[in-house]
Parts: sequence; C-alpha cells; structure tokens
Amino acid sequence: MAVVLLACGCKDKAATAPSSVTIVPAADGSLVTVDHPEQFPLATATEFDTVSTLNATGSVFPDIQRAVPVITLANGRVTDIRVKLGDTVHKGQYLMSVRSDDIAGAYAQYRMAVADEILSRKQLDRSQLLYDKGAYPRSQLEIAQDTEDKAKVAVETMAEHMRLMGIENPDSPQMGTLKVTAPISGVIIAQNVTPESATGNNLTGSPNAFTIVDLSRVWVVCDVYENDLSEVHLGDAAILHLNAYPDRPLRGTVSDIGAVLDPNIRTAKVRIEVENPGGMLRIGMFATATFHGRKKLVQTAVPAKAILHLHDRDWLYIADPKDNGKFRRMSIVAGDMLPDGQQVVTSGINPGVKVVSNALALQQTVDNQ
Repeated sequence: MAVVLLACGCKDKAATAPSSVTIVPAADGSLVTVDHPEQFPLATATEFDTVSTLNATGSVFPDIQRAVPVITLANGRVTDIRVKLGDTVHKGQYLMSVRSDDIAGAYAQYRMAVADEILSRKQLDRSQLLYDKGAYPRSQLEIAQDTEDKAKVAVETMAEHMRLMGIENPDSPQMGTLKVTAPISGVIIAQNVTPESATGNNLTGSPNAFTIVDLSRVWVVCDVYENDLSEVHLGDAAILHLNAYPDRPLRGTVSDIGAVLDPNIRTAKVRIEVENPGGMLRIGMFATATFHGRKKLVQTAVPAKAILHLHDRDWLYIADPKDNGKFRRMSIVAGDMLPDGQQVVTSGINPGVKVVSNALALQQTVDNQ
C-alpha cells in the first residue's frame, strides 16, 4: 500500500506542474521596419566647436543720451500747439508759440542797445575826424573809443540773452511771441502741454513742454540672474529676437552691466545698444537676447531635414546598427540653424550616430503602412 500511495503521489504532482512558456516582448512604438531601407539615405551626426550661450528677456527703452527736452527760458502763455505725443518731428520744425513779456522786454532792450551802439559809433567817427585835424585831444578820442567798445559788448550780450530764450535772429521783430522749434529730429515721447489747455497755460516753473528722442538707436534692457553674469561681458555682441519680428534677428552690443542686483529676484540689468533700422524697434517691445559666452563647448550637428517636428517635440530616426531595415525614433532637443543646411542638436545624440537624412519622408512612409 505504501508503494502504491507513493506512486499515486508522484503522478498527481507531475500533473499539476506548469508547462514551458515562451515570453514575447511588447511592441516598441519607436522602432519601425521598412522593406526598402535604401530609399532613406543616412547621414552621420558631426561635432563642432562653439561657445556657451545664454538667453535673457528684456524690453526696448529709449537711449536717454538721445532724448532732448524742448525748453524755453522765457516765462509766458502758450498760445498755439502744432504737434502731439507720438508725432515724428524734424529738426527746426515749428512746435508751439509762447506769448511772453520776457521776450518783449528782451527785444526792447536789444533795440535800445543797438541804438546806443549806432550813436557811439557816430561819435567815435566824429572824434576821429576832429583828432586827425588837430582839433580834438587824444584823451577824448580814447573816451569815444571806450564808449563804442562798451556799446558793442552790450549789443552782443543782449543778442546772446535772446538766443538763450530761443530767439535765433534777434534782428527780426518778435512782437513778444516766441516760436518754439524742435532741437533735433525724432519722436515726441513726453508732452506736458495740450492744445485744449493751451490758452492760459503758463510755462513758468514747467519749461519742459515736450521731450523728443532720436530712436535711430535704442536700448534693450535685460534681467540676467546672478549665477549667469559670468557669461556676459562689456563689449560682447548679443543677438536680439523680437516677439513682433521673430524672423528678423538684430545684433547689438553690451554697453552696461548693472552694479546693483535686485534683492528680490537676484538679477542685474544688462543694457544692450542696438541700431533701429526703419524704426522697427518700438518703446516697450519685448525682446529675447542671446549672449555668446567665452566657454568652449562641443555640440552635435545633423542635417536640418533629419529633424522631425512632431507633437511640439523634435525627433530623429536612428539607424539600427544590427539591422539594416530598422530605424528607431528618438526624442532630441534641437538648437540653432547652422550654415550648409545643418542644425544643432543640444541633447539626445552624440557625434558619429547614423541618422535618416530626411525624417519627414520616413515618417510619411510609416504613416501609410
């Protein structure tokens, strides 16, 4: 009985043992197989030496060295305004008129000084004639000469005084009204007087009626974090990309790095001077500045057509070194464009990897299968 029971136990144990199972791996969605791989030429990812880059955001500001206030030293009442905020003006353009007792008084004093000089000159001529005939002592001639010299000084002084008040030609009658003109060509970015309030509006204590700035060259001021300041140097070039014109990069020069950090966000103001062709840069526009540092880097480059832009990401098709008909789609981070149709790959692959030179063609083939 014992033997029989043992045999039966062995038989039952063998019946319950699992049979051998073959494990099949799950399909890899990134791996594709094509029937004719020769239709998809390969390119080798190359390496090139470059420098580190840093991106910072900023805004467009006027160059304060090119901003000129429109002022007049004459107190008075604004009677006429011909321009407004935002207008583009030219040097010498008529801006406004100011009715001023100071102008009238200065013009009267100038005319009196001119009259005194004319009389002094006649007296000098008469004294010279009498002296030449021996009928006048030399001392009287010297007195007449001194009087004429002082009269000329008085005329020159009054003329300069009128020019300081904005009267370029003191010999033209002003009738107490000063025509204020633009000192430079540019855009009016500030206005303290308006046509509606011109009548009775005095400039006393507020001589700055307008501010004109030449926008042919502007500033882009960026915030650079404390940890990144080592990548920015005075005189370095910066490439600017505007949100309004993403396909029109501009080149500027770093002209100042702030000496004081913002204590809250630990950033310094970096100022970039840039030419403003055609006035495309407008005050307040947002811009992104790319600074090229001095640290040497080795990066990878592939043909631009080898990069596939899909679902807001960048991909490459990598050739399987063990199977000529298989390609693996790999996510990468694409960088700047390079000459000769190349593009930087900042991360994802290393130099020497074989990639499909036209990723879009391969992707279309896969989609149609």
